[in-house]
Amino acid sequence: MSDLEMQQYLFDLQGYLVIENVLSSEEVSTLNQLIDKQSLPAPKEAIRFGSAAGGAPEGPGFLGWGQPFCDLLDHPQIMPILRFRLGDCFRLDRLYGIQMQEGMPMGRLHADYGASAPNISCQPGEYYHFPDNAIHHGFTVVVWNLSDTGSDHGGLCCIPGSHKSNFKLPQNVFHTPDRASCVVIPEVPAGSVIMFTESLTHGTAAWKGKHHRRSLLYKYCQSQVVWSPKRVRPPSDVELTLRQKILFSEPADPYRFFPSLFDLEDA
Repeated sequence: MSDLEMQQYLFDLQGYLVIENVLSSEEVSTLNQLIDKQSLPAPKEAIRFGSAAGGAPEGPGFLGWGQPFCDLLDHPQIMPILRFRLGDCFRLDRLYGIQMQEGMPMGRLHADYGASAPNISCQPGEYYHFPDNAIHHGFTVVVWNLSDTGSDHGGLCCIPGSHKSNFKLPQNVFHTPDRASCVVIPEVPAGSVIMFTESLTHGTAAWKGKHHRRSLLYKYCQSQVVWSPKRVRPPSDVELTLRQKILFSEPADPYRFFPSLFDLEDA
């Protein structure tokens, strides 16, 4: 079984996937040093950084802090899974960073799509059923860890398999997730990446680590899908590749008005 075959299986099974040791210790150190230069407020004052409210900064956000942040946009370790999840035509919709320090509380569990989503009662748009072996829908989040997260520290928490649930999240799990055995905190070492579908019931675990948490979140969606009227804009002082430029394109119908991100690679 190939690595990609296993990754696809685990993503489909769990609703998330951990890929360890994607970045070297030097790359992690460089990103942390660039963040340090921004003189951010303390985590207890602002848990998010590098964007405006809602995650779309109406500008480049932390991508304007240096080339290393842009290098993560289409990192070769994440592109095969994004292609598997979203098809050949997808765009960067939102981004922001998360920082936490010891003693910060847990955030609420939520899902942006599916049975527990706030928009579940909305009239759906035009859609059709894909083959059983294809998963092309919604948003996929890529979380780059610049510090260790896991059960001993905190970080992303989720309910594996909940992206396929047909029933709403029980209230006792929503109100006391720290007591629910179905809620897990995946182990994601610094330099590793965790990818998950926004249909997965997920949240932020209370931070118990002595070190600060730092994670960078890049949120991708199919080219015709959009979260809000705001847009992430490319940085003006970083030279982007053609593929990276496509990721900042306006929402549009795939192939007709939005090009494939893989045409050159396939050729």
